[in-house]
Amino acid sequence: MFEWMKQAVAAGAAFAMMGAAVAQDDPFLWLEEVEGEDALAWVEAQNARSLEELEGDPRYEPLYEAAREIMNSEARIPYGALRNGYVYNFWQDETNPRGLWRRATLKSYLAKETEWETILDIDALADAEGENWVYKGVDCLKPANDRCIISLSRGGADATVKREFLVSEKAFVEGGFELAEAKSATAWVDDETLLVGMDVGPDAMTTSGYPRRSRLWSRGMAIADAPVVFEGEAEDVGVWPFSDHVDGEPVVGIVRATTFFTRKQYLRSADGSFQQVPLPPKSSIEGFIGDRVIALLQEPWDHDGETFPIGAVVSLGRDGSNPELVFAAGDRQAVDSVAVAKSTVYVELLDNVAGKILKIEPKRRGWKAKPLSLPANGVVSIATVDDGGDALFVNFESPTTPDSLYYFSEGGRRRPAKSQPEFFDASDITVEQREATSKDGTTVPYFVISRKDVLKAGPAPTVLYGYGGFQVSILPNYSALTGKLWLEDGGVYVIANIRGGGEFGPEWHQAALKENRHKAYEDFFAVGEALVEEGVTTPEQLGALGGSNGGLLMGVAFTQRPDLFNAIGCGVPLLDMLRYHKLLAGASWMGEYGDPDKPDERAYIETYSPYQAIAEEADYPRVFFFTSTRDDRVHPGHARKAAAKFEAYEHPFLYYENTEGGHAAASNPDQVARRTALQYVYFSRQLADE
Repeated sequence: MFEWMKQAVAAGAAFAMMGAAVAQDDPFLWLEEVEGEDALAWVEAQNARSLEELEGDPRYEPLYEAAREIMNSEARIPYGALRNGYVYNFWQDETNPRGLWRRATLKSYLAKETEWETILDIDALADAEGENWVYKGVDCLKPANDRCIISLSRGGADATVKREFLVSEKAFVEGGFELAEAKSATAWVDDETLLVGMDVGPDAMTTSGYPRRSRLWSRGMAIADAPVVFEGEAEDVGVWPFSDHVDGEPVVGIVRATTFFTRKQYLRSADGSFQQVPLPPKSSIEGFIGDRVIALLQEPWDHDGETFPIGAVVSLGRDGSNPELVFAAGDRQAVDSVAVAKSTVYVELLDNVAGKILKIEPKRRGWKAKPLSLPANGVVSIATVDDGGDALFVNFESPTTPDSLYYFSEGGRRRPAKSQPEFFDASDITVEQREATSKDGTTVPYFVISRKDVLKAGPAPTVLYGYGGFQVSILPNYSALTGKLWLEDGGVYVIANIRGGGEFGPEWHQAALKENRHKAYEDFFAVGEALVEEGVTTPEQLGALGGSNGGLLMGVAFTQRPDLFNAIGCGVPLLDMLRYHKLLAGASWMGEYGDPDKPDERAYIETYSPYQAIAEEADYPRVFFFTSTRDDRVHPGHARKAAAKFEAYEHPFLYYENTEGGHAAASNPDQVARRTALQYVYFSRQLADE
């Protein structure tokens, strides 16, 4: 329900001085000045050097054009949100690189040829206003869904400009609600009122850079004059308002994230005050059915005489009364996500990393679950649930099966909705789920994806992908770009389901938090070693790829196991783990990694922080660092400083920094195509060339 969660908390004076001294001694601190003249000159020089080599490779242009064709293909599925009999979709292609926000009636969407109605053309808007707009989503007032707040980013950053828009008029509201560029938060109360978190006045933001207060903002009022109705602490991650519409009545609430994984959740009462819902800190409200709250637990919970296990879905009154178990996952299962419809709870269930969708309904004697009828042995996901009913769209895919979208009516009847063609030749591709044994004896599953003849022939160029953090599940999806640019040409692609992820629920994630972070890295290395032992590849032919938290994993890989890998694709990475909490949104992740300003926590972070571990005498693989100047979530200084240290020690490396794109390092289809083509040219040069 709350996206900020899939993006989206003191030591003594002497120790603080020590931290300051470490920063002062950093010779590359100047690269943290994002738009600094010297920093950008360094970036420009590195880009020129690296692009000359990678784009000069004869393989680049064919890979880039193949990637562009896929990314701009009209045959892609136009996923969207189901509201009031319409499917709303955001679409980017070669003609519309910034994108179109558009809609079609449900009847038309389900037909062979869909008739789209353009609501807002982002390219035309950007041209008219002379802005580098990137669409960042929309929040509409229920139940009519006509009056909306549209979020627009300059260059793909998390910070956005928010502006009121009327769908019926296809126009922004003149003199309507508008917020300047910031990491702000809004939720509709009614058509004249918003709850807003914004950088207004002193101490308005948390140390993580997110709103600390919620204001009740009425139409025509200056935002600075809007009264504060809720306030968190400076050390919180942030305070986020939300709203819903249940049985004809608005439901307004606030989530106060005390850390990235703990929160206090409140609902607005009739008198305008906010009353806390008595849920445990590690839980999330997923939606409402009538007067019942539906929540997902990330820890065991004893409440009102009932005991609920970790990972369970529960129902309770808004005051915490009459708690009920909706669903509890079994062994080697995990609830990956929950969607709440008008009278139904839908659960995405992972069963040993294989996907199912459960339809769970309240009955006289508790809740009854049954699986939706879907193809087996693939990845299934809820694409959208009807905003005012129980219908939904579900997507199915596998590494060899292109996406197919199914529509389930309120009565549960399934019909095909959309499908996309094969973007690469998967006729001889095999997918094998295997297991490795980590250092502490834990069984770690992974998927090997390759042409059958390649696996049979013996060691081959292999890319091992990993993430291992924030309870994010890494699943074997259909990847058209990887298939076309890597698998077709004889490469092997491997997905590692290491601890820190969500593939086996909260406990799998929590097993690699803070002082146990090393377990995620040991799992990853165990998978790499297994690939070598089984003859899939050799250290000379084994590469690794990861971004964001996965970029940190890559940093640990090249500093701790340079013997195991001959290529590292290190994207939008966290690398300076002794300063990460001082940069942009870094403080919000201390629940995952720990606080470097606390001596006991700094001690275990120092054991793996890649930036500090880079040594002059070491023999590293030639790392490919890539990031974005406009990434205001993970600071580009991490990648810049690590690459500069490589340069100072005369270690070979490549570096590419996109000037826009935000944390995704790309903001339109062509930028994705370019980055992916560069990535696979790099892996080919490192792993396949003699």
